[in-house]
Amino acid sequence: MADECYGHPRLAAVYDPLDPDRGDLDAYLGMAAEFGARRVLDIGCGTGVFALLLADRGIEVTGVDPARASLDVARGKPGSERVRWICGEATELPPLRVDLATMTANVAQAITDPATWRGTLRGAYEALRPGGHLVFETRDPARRAWEEWNRESSYSVTEIPGVGTVESWLETTEVDLPLVAFRSTYAFAADGRVLTSDSTLRFRERHEIEAELTAQGYVLEDVREAPDRPGREFVFVARRPDPAPGER
Repeated sequence: MADECYGHPRLAAVYDPLDPDRGDLDAYLGMAAEFGARRVLDIGCGTGVFALLLADRGIEVTGVDPARASLDVARGKPGSERVRWICGEATELPPLRVDLATMTANVAQAITDPATWRGTLRGAYEALRPGGHLVFETRDPARRAWEEWNRESSYSVTEIPGVGTVESWLETTEVDLPLVAFRSTYAFAADGRVLTSDSTLRFRERHEIEAELTAQGYVLEDVREAPDRPGREFVFVARRPDPAPGER
């Protein structure tokens, strides 16, 4: 089930204006070009920002997300007809053959259940052509990012056309590593309504992810730094290997 910030129609509608700087996606666009990807599976596509950036470059994109409200926002954007949108999980995908599968931002960490995580990795593997790549990011637990998730550090006031003033902030509610829970609060000045969204992220160690990728059949090619958060995140680049000669 999607968190309220993605699944509640009113919150999904303000998700983009509350987080307008998506410079973090530049690295993923660069990797799509690096790997010569012509077909991409965007896992956890949300409101479709990355999927539409890819489509603008002539790439064939499939975006999958369990949050119907976020997909409704994505479908309402210019150019959305060029993307195939699927409401669901990457554990159960229709037949696909893509060059690149991605999980941007918090997507990988938001998959907290170990069985669902393995199923997602396997779903991406099955969707990739031999030689295709899976790319995703996750925060380094050693940097303890959750210590900055408090009202004082995260409070903002955003004026959104057609909506009005929205106050928003984060607060960590529980740390029980590898799980960290936090609450997002949104206060709408127009009618005084306050909505909250509770989320949990799983902070996996690098060696855990490497072992899981290997167990699911991937070849780990690289672990890079996130250009927008140097020293704070791992960016995993894994490949579905080409079949052995006797398996072709």
